[in-house]
Amino acid sequence: MSDKLNFLSQYRGLRKEIYVLFFGRVVTNLGAMVWPMLTMIMSQKLGMNASTIATVMVLAGIVMVPANMAGGKLADKFNKKRIIVGFDIVSIVCYIICGLVPLSYITIGLFFLAGIGQNLEGPSYNALLADLSTTADREKAYSLMYLGGNLGLVLSPTIAGLLFKNYLWLSFIISGVAIGLSTLLIAFKIKDITPEKDTSEESVYQKSRSDVSIITVLKENKVVVLFSVAISLYYAAYHQYGYLMPLDMGRVHGDTGAALYGTVSSLNCIVVVIFTPFITRIFRKIINTRKILIGQALVLVGYAVFLTFLGTIPFYYVAMLLFTWGEIFTTISEGPYTSTRIPASHRGRINGFNALLSFVLQSGSELSVGHLYDNYGSTAAWTLVICMVAAAMVLTLVLIRLDRKAYPKLYE
Repeated sequence: MSDKLNFLSQYRGLRKEIYVLFFGRVVTNLGAMVWPMLTMIMSQKLGMNASTIATVMVLAGIVMVPANMAGGKLADKFNKKRIIVGFDIVSIVCYIICGLVPLSYITIGLFFLAGIGQNLEGPSYNALLADLSTTADREKAYSLMYLGGNLGLVLSPTIAGLLFKNYLWLSFIISGVAIGLSTLLIAFKIKDITPEKDTSEESVYQKSRSDVSIITVLKENKVVVLFSVAISLYYAAYHQYGYLMPLDMGRVHGDTGAALYGTVSSLNCIVVVIFTPFITRIFRKIINTRKILIGQALVLVGYAVFLTFLGTIPFYYVAMLLFTWGEIFTTISEGPYTSTRIPASHRGRINGFNALLSFVLQSGSELSVGHLYDNYGSTAAWTLVICMVAAAMVLTLVLIRLDRKAYPKLYE
């Protein structure tokens, strides 16, 4: 098969450290069995209603966002590999304890503490990936990492759904062991994290500026701020996939809802694994902003299909197919967008800034969606979510027009 037809060949030629991060992501997500079931754990195991679950999520986010902001500053100041390994150890310990103690509110607290560790290391992971790739290869690097994450996730949601009823504790143990294996891989196989030298004309916007604050960088890059608002609003709606969908499936299908949601989540991962290389290659010449708009439109249609045919199981998979295509377009475009438009010295902090915006919008949306769901039903909640995606699309249309003027060298 020629290189033109072999879509996997596009991932050749990246630095070996990126491939280590790729395998680390695969192993970690092989054990990512708890997050997809979190809403059902709180609703079916601990008896919380939709509003209470939303409140718990918001309270957890109040702690996680400062952690992400702090993680961004750490990423820009210290050794990124050591940050990743150190906070992974925190997560490993928390997951193992969760699996050994009886399920309770303490378990949820430990689970969120593990999440804080992941948030503290997140900016380092993203910034390290950008450091190790050139502008020309960056989208491929992010695409490969996204592909690796979903390769690991293909089976874990389905297994989690099967373990949910009687062996939930085992899901926590598996998650801890998987992160442990990934941490060992990164600790011993990544030795060189020296940033890649990029001399291309497009890299002019990425020159390090250690002497200025993140506020100054944002003031000078107002279009990036607009992007952050648009993508954060989109993600606030996107995350309802893990909140409203399991609530509705549990309500409509009872005890089989968890297993059903697990298979739908696994389809999400299978579609990502199959289509990410194709979408990355076929649409490589389309600017990131337009790909983000395509992704948002597909997610909107996917949600509309799920709401329209709620209760008809085959349409869950149709909705997930459309949703996942949209997810691929936005995910492979988000990281390259910011990393090619801001100084390399501020990559960690811009990730923290985006996390803060996402938290504010996601918290407000989850509280509103939870209130609507409890008091006015599923249709009202989903209508708000769909309107949020539509608003994000409008902002992205404005972004497409302004971005070309602000960063002309990226369009040459």
